Amino acid sequence: MKSTASLVDVTEKSDVDLIHEIGSRIAAADPLHAVLGSVVDLVAALVQCDSCFIYVLEEDALVLRASKTPHPDVVDRLKLRVGEGITGWVAAHRQPVAVPTRAFEDPRFQTFNELPEDRYEAFLSVPVLSRGKLVGVINLQHRQSHHHNRREMQLISTIGFLVGAEIETARLEFENTQLSERLETRKILDRAKGILQRDLGLTEEEAYLTIQRQSRQRRKSKKEIAEAIILGDDLRRGKTPS
Repeated sequence: MKSTASLVDVTEKSDVDLIHEIGSRIAAADPLHAVLGSVVDLVAALVQCDSCFIYVLEEDALVLRASKTPHPDVVDRLKLRVGEGITGWVAAHRQPVAVPTRAFEDPRFQTFNELPEDRYEAFLSVPVLSRGKLVGVINLQHRQSHHHNRREMQLISTIGFLVGAEIETARLEFENTQLSERLETRKILDRAKGILQRDLGLTEEEAYLTIQRQSRQRRKSKKEIAEAIILGDDLRRGKTPS
């Protein structure tokens, strides 16, 4: 995935060139975070801004999935209800909102202590739609007052139209991958519990609590502890580790 810095003379490119570049990146069918990272890069190139966030609608919550500035403790964790804050308002009404100055005083604004951007002056929030269905929200913020003109709002809205279906597809693929990983982890845990039950005479609950306790003490995931139990059992029994 390219960064904004690697784009060649992005300020000299026409809107059509940049939109074409977005389409090319989308066509690469990258994973969700890669797609969103590319969108952030290009949005920030189209409209010079100090902050760009992308929220993705997952079940009934808007989850912060991408940011122009690093927020490792917040990205993938921060959630908003639809209707909460300006972002939630945009999601609920499916209409863009542009606040040129003192955005934090807007009655719809929701402050989060983890985000210093919440004290920025200007705020633009645009819904991302796919076939009439809300997929997410793109937010732009400026440290100083900024009037978002019609071109800027149309460009960001157009990006929303372009990437909506891809974000939805990537989100579903991401959820399917997570589900597969959870199912695989469950299988490994069940096998490890069975070994402890057989060898130590534990109940299923006691076996699970043993794995959980080892996980905390050794600062390893429960899956890693379970895999170690299975490996040890295979070696004792002269089996080739699976």
